[in-house]
Amino acid sequence: MRHVRYRTYIFLLFLLAVFAVIQMQRLKWIGETGRLNKEILTTAEFRSQPLDSDALAIVRTLDSPGEILGIYWLETDFGRKKEPFSPPDLLSERTRWETKAEWGSYLTACRAIWDDVEYFPVAEASNRKDITVGFEDSWMFGRSYKGDRGHEGTDIMPSVNRRGLYPVVSMTDGTVKSKGWLELGGYRLGIEGPQGAYFYYAHLDSYAQVEEGSEVKAGDLLGYMGDTGYSTTEGTTGNFPVHLHVGIYIYPEGEEISINPYPVLKYLEERKVSCNFR
Repeated sequence: MRHVRYRTYIFLLFLLAVFAVIQMQRLKWIGETGRLNKEILTTAEFRSQPLDSDALAIVRTLDSPGEILGIYWLETDFGRKKEPFSPPDLLSERTRWETKAEWGSYLTACRAIWDDVEYFPVAEASNRKDITVGFEDSWMFGRSYKGDRGHEGTDIMPSVNRRGLYPVVSMTDGTVKSKGWLELGGYRLGIEGPQGAYFYYAHLDSYAQVEEGSEVKAGDLLGYMGDTGYSTTEGTTGNFPVHLHVGIYIYPEGEEISINPYPVLKYLEERKVSCNFR
């Protein structure tokens, strides 16, 4: 009898251990899936679009990386957990996220930011190898004109500081939603991509033949890089070096949310329109 009771205790302890493991896994699953909530698109983590160099190398091989990236950020808690970037493995994890009510709006945002972009926004010179551009991740760096604020974009800087030299092209197909002078942006264009993201090009020197309501194709000429802005007087130049400010915005439920363009620009860095510079 004593041996029977002993075996019973061992069996009960085994069941308790199994139950504890199951509960711990369930709590872990609940905690992880809690990342996908109705506030996720407004978080600093999502807006910064974190992407390390290893993941970027794989993303550059994909034509439509939006869904893969969306799952990757959820699985890694926006880069806090280090895991290999493997598209097949990531797609296999989709089922645990797509049951969440917020999955649809989250996936739509990821696709709008990433799947419509085709070309880097500044053409490269086929006739001048000394004419290049560079850019850094300046997301939310301090700016002081008209009060302190964070930099909601990426500045593409030219090797030749000459307004009207560098052609600016559309990163996406889309519709021209805004054109004209802004105090901060100078001469600017805003283009809405097919899936609803808004791509903003600022400080232009001049425009190509585009108007509000015009349909454009990815790679179409929009204008030329300049140094306009930081003034209420239209046409003001010279308040900063020539450059192109690129912004990306999404509008879930009508709320404007700025997105860090730097990872997108790194993705497009090798996809450039080539032409003779005038």
